[in-house]
Amino acid sequence: EVQLVESGGGLVQPGGSLRLSCAASGFPFSNYGMDWVRQAPGKGLEWVSAISNSGRITNYADSVKGRFTISRDNAKNTLYLQLNSLKIEDTAIYYCKKGVERGQGTQVTVSS
Repeated sequence: EVQLVESGGGLVQPGGSLRLSCAASGFPFSNYGMDWVRQAPGKGLEWVSAISNSGRITNYADSVKGRFTISRDNAKNTLYLQLNSLKIEDTAIYYCKKGVERGQGTQVTVSS
C-alpha cells in the first residue's frame, strides 16, 4: 500500500522559510518521479514542482520558480520542498504526489 506522509508545515511570516518533507513507503521510491501540489483555500489543486526519479531533473511552476527547491533522498525514501521568500499567496495545504496518489497534506500559512 502506497503511503505518503507530509510534514513540516506551519505558520510563517512573509519572507520566511519552511522545509516540507514527505516520507514515502509501500513502493520502490527511487523508481518514481514525484510531485508537490498545493490547494489554497477555496481553490483547486495547483501543481507546484516535480522531480525525476534520480533527482537530476526538476521543474517548477512559474509562481514558485526561484523561491522553492524540490529535492529527494532515495536512501531515506523522502521527498523535500524548501520554501523560501514565502508570500501570503503561498498559503495552502501542500501535498506530495505519486501519480494520482497523494498524502494527507501539510498546512502552510503565510501571515503577518
